[in-house]
Amino acid sequence: MEVRHINQSELSELLSLLQAKAEFDGCPESLLATTETLKDALFSATPQAHALVVEINGQLVGMATYYTIFSSFIAKPGLWLDDLYIYEEFRGQRIGLALMQQLCKIAEHAGCGRVDWHVSKFNEHGKNFYRKIGATISEVSQLVRLETKAIQNLASAPL
Repeated sequence: MEVRHINQSELSELLSLLQAKAEFDGCPESLLATTETLKDALFSATPQAHALVVEINGQLVGMATYYTIFSSFIAKPGLWLDDLYIYEEFRGQRIGLALMQQLCKIAEHAGCGRVDWHVSKFNEHGKNFYRKIGATISEVSQLVRLETKAIQNLASAPL
């Protein structure tokens, strides 16, 4: 098992992992990424995000996408784990743990004060795994989002 950052030549495999993740989450229609948009996001002069992958016998079987955030409360950077996914047939082989350990090494090296992410309230297996590795799960906060149309509407609205 090798955990490493993705190569540009592997973007179609990353997209396949993202499609599987979207299906697992029950929202395949929400996946709008393409290999071109992933290339721009991950491999531009100023990348917006990063992707770790796990390779076993020449096949990418898991991934973690992440980007840098900042907490004004602790005045330190952090990492946001955007997506973590392992193909079902490869689960139970400590791949998720390997990805999370690598992510924590990156966070530690960058001086991050924390790593944050969301988990579905229905994903009991995931929540158990996260607790086992030392994460706390807030039952108080909720995800708040403005989609593209709402962003445009608010940005152009008169005060």
